[in-house]
Amino acid sequence: MKTFVQKPAEVEKKWIVVDASGVVVGRLASFIANRLRGKHKATFTPHVDDGDNVIVVNAEKVVFTGKKYEDKVYYRHTGYAGGIKETNPRRILEGRFPERVIEKAVERMIPRGPLGRRQMRNLKVYAGATHPHEAQQPVAVDFGARNSKNVKA
Repeated sequence: MKTFVQKPAEVEKKWIVVDASGVVVGRLASFIANRLRGKHKATFTPHVDDGDNVIVVNAEKVVFTGKKYEDKVYYRHTGYAGGIKETNPRRILEGRFPERVIEKAVERMIPRGPLGRRQMRNLKVYAGATHPHEAQQPVAVDFGARNSKNVKA
């Protein structure tokens, strides 16, 4: 039996839309990362971008379990000496770009490098309920109904 290797020209991409209102961030990010990489397909090839295009709406309505909304700390570095900055999910979600919580959670689950950057371009996150991708005819995925733990009660 020979190992199947998919060629980039053979890739068949689909569009899915996920409603993030009331959904736990980490579980949603894990689902999206698998979809972006293409690991849900039988034709998965690690060095080919064969994942789907994912649209996330209502990103400002995601939830965290436990006390993570207040206590979790995100670090970044400016590049200068002593330039470490920190923030928490509450400040990001109440700030100007609440979709960054999902973008960063997914980005940290995708491999670093040129392929990971190409796969991240297939992720579209919107804070509100509307998106401009109706022409692609995305299929709605009810992520919250897949498991009772996906939605915080």
